[in-house]
This record gives sequence, structure tokens and C-alpha cells, in this order.
Amino acid sequence: MKNLGQMMKQAQEMQSKMAEMQERLNQVEMSGASGGGLVKVTLNGKSEMKKISIDKSLMVPEETEVLEDLILAATNDAKARVEAHLADEMSKVTGGLKLPGGMKLPF
Repeated sequence: MKNLGQMMKQAQEMQSKMAEMQERLNQVEMSGASGGGLVKVTLNGKSEMKKISIDKSLMVPEETEVLEDLILAATNDAKARVEAHLADEMSKVTGGLKLPGGMKLPF
């Protein structure tokens, strides 16, 4: 029974750490860019868009497809940075514990 009690304690500690991490993710902002920095997108740690910056030189009506592609690329860049940050934070919380395939945290 000692092991079960110890496991429950560890689970509660991990749950507490997860709640702390969730709160920190609200504060984190990661930016992605494309077109040599002409388009910048900033997301928070939960992948919610917070800011977008578009250089005025890209505001050409005939070039909307280029602008759309640059926005998409900058958003994907920012999202990749958020995911890398989240993976790093999760590694800290779980102590490097590898989760079974298909299981993702936070739940």
C-alpha cells in the first residue's frame, strides 16, 4: 500500500504543477515571422492569436495571395514555437516521462 500512497502523492504533485503550467501559458507569447519579417504573428501559450503585424509594402490589392501565404507561414511559425515551448514545459512537469501514443497533456 505504500507504493499506492506514494503514487497518489506524485499524481497530486503533478496535477498541481500542471495547473501552474497552465497559468504560465496564459502569460507566454511567442512570435513567428515570414517574408523576412514583413509579417509577424504573436500567439500566447495556448495558441490564441494576440497580435499580427503586416508591413504596409505588402498592402497591394493585386498581391492578396502573397499576403495570405505570408500570414499563414508566420502563423505556422509561431505555432511551431508555441508547441516546442509547450513540449519543453511538459517535460519539466512530467520529469521527462514519455506518454503513450495518442495521449496528450494538458488534458
